[in-house]
Amino acid sequence: MPVLTTHSIIDFPIGNLPLCDHHAALGAEWQCHENAWIAMEDLSGLEPTRPVVLIDTQGTPLAWTSAHGSEGGERVLAVQSFLIRYSWELLRANESYLATLTHSEILGTVHPGVSILRGYVRLAEGAELLPGVVIEGNVVIDSGSKIGPNCYLRGLTSIGPDCHVGNAVEIKNSILLFHACVGHLSYVGDSILGERVNLGAGTITANFRHDGKNHRTMAAGKLVDTGRRKFGAIIGDDVHTGIHTSIYPGRKIGARASTLLGEVVRQDIPAVMDEKAS
Repeated sequence: MPVLTTHSIIDFPIGNLPLCDHHAALGAEWQCHENAWIAMEDLSGLEPTRPVVLIDTQGTPLAWTSAHGSEGGERVLAVQSFLIRYSWELLRANESYLATLTHSEILGTVHPGVSILRGYVRLAEGAELLPGVVIEGNVVIDSGSKIGPNCYLRGLTSIGPDCHVGNAVEIKNSILLFHACVGHLSYVGDSILGERVNLGAGTITANFRHDGKNHRTMAAGKLVDTGRRKFGAIIGDDVHTGIHTSIYPGRKIGARASTLLGEVVRQDIPAVMDEKAS
């Protein structure tokens, strides 16, 4: 995903942990395709001491027993695991991981007036929830991030380090990477915000078609069915939006691009060449 972020898939944060760390957590008995999301449910009941290969519907090996490799052995069809081929599938991986949380861990500062209505919240040391924040999790928030006042976090949402989510902002089922800023009066739903993104006041991501069908979006010159009924935007590193920007569902804004005030994003916006690389 070089157009959107400097992260490769293997080091992209899922629930604020790099994908490679999730792979390592499976144990030394298993090896994985570097771009695969592996759900523990698919490995439960499999015996790692014998040759086993977890495959997707296209026959691609996703995980296999370390001692035997990916070529031979029993081939087991994955139910919850998948290969991350497109950027929006990172949302699916994030949803899969956060849905497995079983407890809250509050290490940061929670001011009076914060309401955690349901779900689990993991608030890292150095993160801060200001008055008026309402959370319906599961939500993870990394160190240095300041949330609020008076904002709403819901769904399965990951907020990375040093982010700012401010007044009258709603974040739903999304991923915010390092130093993303959604300062005020905005809605971000089923979306990914890259590093150092700054959304101008009133920026809105639409995420639902009027006919309720799956969203389709352009990928490698083709219109692809994302399999998602709710899909907002993929916004690359260092993007700035002007105030009152409205973004059609399933649109992608490439790294370092920007929008004018009041702009309606109907089509994907390409990345802007990095001056340092030119």
